[in-house]
Amino acid sequence: MTTTAAKPKKIRLLASFFTVSSWTLASRIMGFVRDILIAAFFGSGPVAEAFQVAFALPNMFRRFFAEGAFNMAFVPMFSKKLESGENAREFAQNAMAGLASILIALTLIAQLFMPWFVLAMASGFQGDERFDLATDFARICFPYILFISLAALLSGVLNSMGRFAAAAAAPVVLNIILIAAMAGTWALDGNIARALAWGVPIAGVAQLGLVWIAASRAGIRLLPQLPRFTPEIRRLAMIAAPAALAGGVVQINLLVGRQVASYYDGAIQWLSVADRLYQLPLGVVGIAIGVVLLPDLSRKLQSGDTDGGQYAFNRAAEFALALTIPAAVGLLVVPQAVVSVLFERGAFTALDAQNTAAALAIYAIGLPAFVLQKVFQPLYFAREDTKTPFYFALVSMVLNAALAIGLSAQFGYLAAAIGTTLSSVILAILLYFGTRRMGNAAAFDERLLRAVPRMLAAAVIMGVVTYGLGVVLETWLATTGLRYAALAILIIGGIATYFAACLAFGAFTKQGLRNFVKR
Repeated sequence: MTTTAAKPKKIRLLASFFTVSSWTLASRIMGFVRDILIAAFFGSGPVAEAFQVAFALPNMFRRFFAEGAFNMAFVPMFSKKLESGENAREFAQNAMAGLASILIALTLIAQLFMPWFVLAMASGFQGDERFDLATDFARICFPYILFISLAALLSGVLNSMGRFAAAAAAPVVLNIILIAAMAGTWALDGNIARALAWGVPIAGVAQLGLVWIAASRAGIRLLPQLPRFTPEIRRLAMIAAPAALAGGVVQINLLVGRQVASYYDGAIQWLSVADRLYQLPLGVVGIAIGVVLLPDLSRKLQSGDTDGGQYAFNRAAEFALALTIPAAVGLLVVPQAVVSVLFERGAFTALDAQNTAAALAIYAIGLPAFVLQKVFQPLYFAREDTKTPFYFALVSMVLNAALAIGLSAQFGYLAAAIGTTLSSVILAILLYFGTRRMGNAAAFDERLLRAVPRMLAAAVIMGVVTYGLGVVLETWLATTGLRYAALAILIIGGIATYFAACLAFGAFTKQGLRNFVKR
């Protein structure tokens, strides 16, 4: 018996953004706790770096196969089937079977050739204890890719139906399990590193279970079956292939940075902590936009609603810039305060905090560009155009590699952060110019063009005030027992200054700000 899910109800776009953002924020906060514990237990030593590489392996392939290429092709096709009343469940069932078969084969291959996988990620590990540790941890962690990729597909199903909560909540499960693994093993005086590694695949099973139950309740109950390569699945593969290549380019960018960092002791951990910090606003805003905007744009384009598509695109851009511009300025002017208060404890030393803060400041410069990529890309994917972003990503990849490798002799591990930031800015610019041929649906409206310069001016004022507060609170920020309060004052003062300046300059109206806070 075949079940066809009901068409999704009309989505309140901003409410959906905030649903995803709130759960993503919860995940990022739990991720902070997880990384704080990793830093406290292992510092920037061999165990920390080995785990970071081992954990990055399945996550790299996950973004390549599931959240990147596959879902960017799958979501528009599935959304259109829901909109037209076609058999969406059968299509999703066949897609899941095909994806699972590829991932099972990949997992088996990885187990056999794991030392080579580790060398491809961090050749600087060769010849020291980090290599054996990373290989051991990676064999334990790698099956995570199977569970989390299938969970990503089911999340795409739920997002297409306008059901965002369960999919957005799933990453929280990962962090809760990893935190519990470390804390529990520490209390029992066990091997914390191995418990952390085993927590990764266990969390993947839990995440898959959560979204599978939610999809079943929504009317899309997917069960294991042998893959069937129907014409629709072949079309899905043809659309996904360029997106997979584009996703591969992005992962190569990360790979180049990690390779450069692997030749500097501690640098992989420093860059990973800096990445975690700037990923907070990127995840809360950028991922929410990518998750909500793609299916919404796909439905509007399917129904010929150009004005609705333009409104969705512009509000997504406005929402993204309203939050990421001040976040970028804040991380740029007081990175040392943020890193030292959050991470400097246990085995994570003041030198570790200083080196991490330097990378964080560089990443902060590119934060608006990272988020704008999430705004522009759905305009292409909703039209099933995955080739154009791939070509742009190739340019970004070449630039990133040239900068990261070419500048490493002069800037050391920071060359990886410089390459990532500048190449991301170029990619955002290319994506923007590529949308000019898409007509009104991709045009900036008057409201957005009026708001952005005012947001920038407000962020400059916020930066000056935040820097001044940092100088005033310098002693408190270095004092145990007072530094948390000092950081809170710094953040709250900056936020208050930014929104007050936005109101004064007319970037927002008072009513708009009240509605923003309520949502």
